Amino acid sequence: MNAISCKLQVLAQESLAPDIRRLVVQWQDPRHEPHAGQFYMLRAWAPDATPILSRPISVHDFDNQTGALTFLYQVKGEGTQKLAALQPGQTLTVTGPCGNGFDVAGLAQQYDKIAVVGGGIGTAPLLLLCKQLCRAGIRPDLYVGFRDEPYGMEAFVPWCHTIHLATDSGAHGHHGLVTDLLDAANYDLVLTCGPMVMMRGVAKLCAAAGTPCLASLEKKMACGLGACLGCTCHTKVGPRTVCKDGPVFKAEEVFD
Repeated sequence: MNAISCKLQVLAQESLAPDIRRLVVQWQDPRHEPHAGQFYMLRAWAPDATPILSRPISVHDFDNQTGALTFLYQVKGEGTQKLAALQPGQTLTVTGPCGNGFDVAGLAQQYDKIAVVGGGIGTAPLLLLCKQLCRAGIRPDLYVGFRDEPYGMEAFVPWCHTIHLATDSGAHGHHGLVTDLLDAANYDLVLTCGPMVMMRGVAKLCAAAGTPCLASLEKKMACGLGACLGCTCHTKVGPRTVCKDGPVFKAEEVFD
């Protein structure tokens, strides 16, 4: 991990749903390009202002030609409300890229048929993942679940072989859980990010089918660099920090 801290300019901010925002900033350090599954600590307020902690937001997309770095996030509390108030031309402080993401090049060499499974705002880091897989020669099948209205799906279309949609309300796609649609036995590898209950279900399906599964975890973080140990999680191989050792883990290590 080669994280740096700097101020970046906001290029765009738009609303995709009542509580979902897409924020684009100008990344200026080509020596530290983000990869799928990594995140940044974002702060749009003074060091001595509240909230005390920066907010960890996963990388949604990155254009290494223009430096456009995109975050997709849910407005939930004071920190994300301040992020949502940012306008083009304003600046924010970021630290990153943080964490160990998906080793896309290695996965594309080892596996042929890959499924990517996401739920809700857990779909945020999956766009760059699907892009990088596609560019590495593997066009994944995407499985996504939302409560009611999906958002941001049009961006996935060029990079995925198929897209399978489920909603809790039945307003779009399959009426039920996204795991209802997944047959893990059809894949050499499954990659997932979303609510813990969803990822636990994905991991269970993969374990039954004997299919390897990698899960990107989410947890409240203080430093984002592994120094404070505040995001430590218990795994079958001992305690691990989600921010530094993860956020991507083998599913069998973190789920029973």
